[in-house]
Amino acid sequence: MAEIVAAGEAMERALALLEGGDVVAIPTETVYGLAGDATSGIGVARIFEAKGRPRFNPLIAHVADLAMAERIALFDPLSRKLAAAFWPGPLTLVLPQRPGNGIHPLVTAGLDTIALRMPKGFGGELIARLGHPLAAPSANSSGRISATTAGAVAADLGDRIRLVVDGGATPVGLESTIVKAEGETVRLLRPGGIAAAEIEAVAGKPLLRGVAAGIEAPGMLA
Repeated sequence: MAEIVAAGEAMERALALLEGGDVVAIPTETVYGLAGDATSGIGVARIFEAKGRPRFNPLIAHVADLAMAERIALFDPLSRKLAAAFWPGPLTLVLPQRPGNGIHPLVTAGLDTIALRMPKGFGGELIARLGHPLAAPSANSSGRISATTAGAVAADLGDRIRLVVDGGATPVGLESTIVKAEGETVRLLRPGGIAAAEIEAVAGKPLLRGVAAGIEAPGMLA
């Protein structure tokens, strides 16, 4: 069974596991995430294995700061404006990948774009210490309700992972909102922890609804 360790005592243990290519369940402001080093094929593969997640379903890459994000993706002015307003926080931006960014192809499921988010709290500190972005979908079996407590993670994934970092109940309690800027428009790909009206107020334009054919971002499967 997974060991549950309080966030204040778990940093070194979490780092050791991630550096060894393993996965760690961590608290974020949205829901608990199942994190692996986004530059490690072994680490990312273990995320899919532990969750039972289809490998054609991409993952969100989590960053510690804007400088890390810009090494991974190409920012347009509108996406940069949204990042300035809502990062760190529960907004994920879908952006074109920067060539040679070091992200393992499993993270993006073959797409030429990547979904990026900057988490608050323990997650952000862990990424900064690791020095690499973390791929981190919700810490639950694929198709099940996202976990908002360490106990819920352990009850679901406890026999498949080694560590759950306990940061208490997550304050937002649902996944991040995912948006994609396209020229002068911005499209909602998944509703979540930031209301559409808040994003529209910063963007200065309405969010487009509806998606093109196929999966463009994490969280778009039924």
